[in-house]
Amino acid sequence: MDRSGGSTARRWGAALTASAAALAAVLPSTAEAADGPSGIGARGAYLLDGGMNKGLWDRNADVARPIASTTKIMTAVVALGGRASDLDKQVTVKQSYRDYVARRQASTADLRTGDRLTVRQLLYALMLPSGCDAAYALADALGSGGSEAERTRSFVARMNREAARLGMRRTHFDSFDGITTGGNHSTPRDLARLARHALGNSTFVTVTKAMSTQQKAQNVNRRYTWYNTNKLLGSYDGVFGVKTGTTRASGPCLVFAARRGGRTVVGVLLDDAPNRYPDAAKMLDYAYHTHTRFKARQLPAAAHED
Repeated sequence: MDRSGGSTARRWGAALTASAAALAAVLPSTAEAADGPSGIGARGAYLLDGGMNKGLWDRNADVARPIASTTKIMTAVVALGGRASDLDKQVTVKQSYRDYVARRQASTADLRTGDRLTVRQLLYALMLPSGCDAAYALADALGSGGSEAERTRSFVARMNREAARLGMRRTHFDSFDGITTGGNHSTPRDLARLARHALGNSTFVTVTKAMSTQQKAQNVNRRYTWYNTNKLLGSYDGVFGVKTGTTRASGPCLVFAARRGGRTVVGVLLDDAPNRYPDAAKMLDYAYHTHTRFKARQLPAAAHED
């Protein structure tokens, strides 16, 4: 019997076992590599490589669901779709906008009746505190027709035409802000497509990456302070958008984007109570092959939640 050969074999076996253990500590398991990030609680999710326009992982990516205030991404896209000079157009806040948010118990930028704000300022009011009053103001100011109802309907019609143009086949809007009678829905894949398109606009990026802003009314000495409801901003390196949303029907939703090393990743979480921010971090870790000890930043006491 060759004892030296047996000893050598045992040494090789031990070395191979140790190497396998080391690799297992570094590489994701086969199941995780195949299935994507683990522990995601959302009923619908999608992860997109923004540069390559290639899906990285999904869950029920083409199932349509209520999308709450992530609707406002399209509101912003339509508002930004006109002439550059439209951003400086001044809009007078009407009492009907305030009555609307009070009646619907909707998220608000607390716009004051009679104040004049530019379209650019209203985009901050729309996307940071998720102001449904700002959404109403934009739809009323930029829609067409002889009444508020006609103008807001025409604006929503433009949202649907833009969705069709972008190939968002399972998306339909019946509101400018996500407050719906049941006909406002989209899918994770469609929302990722929308977000990727929106991020091609520099004004949209400037607005959605701001954690807070102060904006002064054009006609009175009043200054608004708005905080971004997106707690992923400032909590995960590279995140620069995009939009939160929550209603009873939709559950907590989040559309998010990050850029690292020149690579942009877009993610969507629909109906993800209560872990949308840590789940987004897990998805980004999966995309960037990192591991982050994530802790969401706290919003100031005066900030709105969405």
